[in-house]
Amino acid sequence: MVLRQLEYLVALAREKHFGRAAEACHVSQPTLSAAIRLLEEDLGAPIVERGHRFVGLTPQGRMAVEHAHRILAETENLRHGLEEIDKGLTGRLRIGAIPTALPIVSHLTGPFYARFPGVTVAVLSLTSQEIERRIEDFELDAGLTYLDAEPIERVKAKPVCIEEYLFLTPASGVFANRGNLSWSEAAKTPLCLLTPDMQNRRIIDGVFRSVGAKPIPAMETNSIFNLVSHVSAGLWSAIVPRQLLRFFGVPRGTRAIELIEPTARRTIGLVMSDRDPPSPLARNLFAMRWPANIAPLIEPPDR
Repeated sequence: MVLRQLEYLVALAREKHFGRAAEACHVSQPTLSAAIRLLEEDLGAPIVERGHRFVGLTPQGRMAVEHAHRILAETENLRHGLEEIDKGLTGRLRIGAIPTALPIVSHLTGPFYARFPGVTVAVLSLTSQEIERRIEDFELDAGLTYLDAEPIERVKAKPVCIEEYLFLTPASGVFANRGNLSWSEAAKTPLCLLTPDMQNRRIIDGVFRSVGAKPIPAMETNSIFNLVSHVSAGLWSAIVPRQLLRFFGVPRGTRAIELIEPTARRTIGLVMSDRDPPSPLARNLFAMRWPANIAPLIEPPDR
């Protein structure tokens, strides 16, 4: 059994197609298929359900994939650890961030890159569930996600900021001159909301339920930026995180109004796999002391 065979197996499990897996590994399909058969011989167990095309993995195959993820991750960590001793931290830091955290992620990646210029940083916009799965499968080094709404298990966590919510509405709308607005009132307006697969949407739905409201969204999107742009069109309002408007400002033609009754808050933080030894990349990210300009994000914002 060699590492290359395990890489082929992980690619096949991910792509669920021999041709796409071979393409992802930059080899021919016969090469990948032959390597999988050799792996089955080495392990003495069937890995792939046989058919004219990829059908699925056997129970033994699913177990093999779990171990393959760990073996490949530990091998990569070993390489990074040896390189760190020899020439400083190198490699590719993979961070998954929930869409509402994208405006603040540069506060973390900027200082990290300044400290470790030999590292390439990759940031992906993902749902909290995708972040959890990819950390579990060693496809991410760290995640930026909610810590207290639907907490991720088997991770180390470090709080980064408090998320609060504002009612973004057209400047010509009926609530444009209000200083604050209750969640019950907001539920009665045509709303543009994130799609139900996004945890931010589930949080907002939960706040509405707490006041006995169940709004029917007039428009849904999985992009936080698309959410804001649709409010600018003058037809919808939206519930948006305060940090989004802190970063980009209030869009022209809109008003941001405080949401009250209740005042809802959620904690966003860094997460990494809780395993020893940790990934050198994730370990160094967690050890960073961020500059003073991120401090306002860590405490609840001033009223």
